[in-house]
Amino acid sequence: MLAGKEYHVSASIGVSTYPDDADDVQTLLKNADIAMYRAKEQGRNMFQFYAAQMNVHSVERLALESGLRRAVERNELVLHYQPVVDMRSGRIAGMEALVRWQHPEKGLIPPDTFIQIAEETGLIVSIGEWVLRTACEAQHAWEKSIGQPVRIAVNLSPRQFVIGDLLKSVTRIIHQTGCNASCLELEITESLVMHNRERAVALITQFKELGVSVAIDDFGTGYSSLAYLKRFPIDSLKIDRSFIVDIPGDADNAAITQAIIAMAHNLKLRVIAEGVETLEQFTFLRDHGCDEIQGFYFSRPLPEAQATALLQKSFLNKS
Repeated sequence: MLAGKEYHVSASIGVSTYPDDADDVQTLLKNADIAMYRAKEQGRNMFQFYAAQMNVHSVERLALESGLRRAVERNELVLHYQPVVDMRSGRIAGMEALVRWQHPEKGLIPPDTFIQIAEETGLIVSIGEWVLRTACEAQHAWEKSIGQPVRIAVNLSPRQFVIGDLLKSVTRIIHQTGCNASCLELEITESLVMHNRERAVALITQFKELGVSVAIDDFGTGYSSLAYLKRFPIDSLKIDRSFIVDIPGDADNAAITQAIIAMAHNLKLRVIAEGVETLEQFTFLRDHGCDEIQGFYFSRPLPEAQATALLQKSFLNKS
């Protein structure tokens, strides 16, 4: 019990044995530490025995962490933009900003490789702020060059969401970049919202007052309560790609997807399906009233210059 609230604590444990893993205290502790981090990577709240191959993994991880710190300092991060397409018109409704690491030796590194490390080390806060600022600058530039509003979506990490000055940071960046607040959409995961319900309601309400819209990302994976969902002043739901990948062939995923679309529309929310890669998926989603899609079926994430050209073409055809 802390301050009148009950907390449940779990543990990740690493184990090394004498003399198989080492014959001195310092090395035994180092190897147990390596095994402990392996336990965390495997899902936490478990134990792992040390194995020699963990050393290789640990060295790789340390190199990646060190390189990521330098990447932030040396401006090696870049944004790619994936179009979000309106199902009715077939035109681009907006862009989602997705971070990449332009490594000087390994080339372009996808976020799955480094985001978890950034979260654990706290680097995600500075990376997240850079992503938001860069995306807002792009939004302002696109609106200025095209002459029409362009929606931009940016993901918020769990660590960003829990820090106290997120609202101030978003407000400051909007003012400094000239971004159209009504065209900025912040995406937060369903599991994050459900773990911080009261803060989520308060923060989302403040974002709405600022003119910013909010989307629930990866919807369907967080076991959310519908009673809580209706409390959140959100604008849209993004159906997790795990439900999209096997439709229409998988009857269960097809039924879940239909139910999410119907529920969201009853709550006056926009529905976006991510990970759309085939004509069959597109047709199913269109026939069941999904509002927007994104995925390789329409376009991969693009560097800024290519994204700009695609936007100009889309809006030119629209006019």
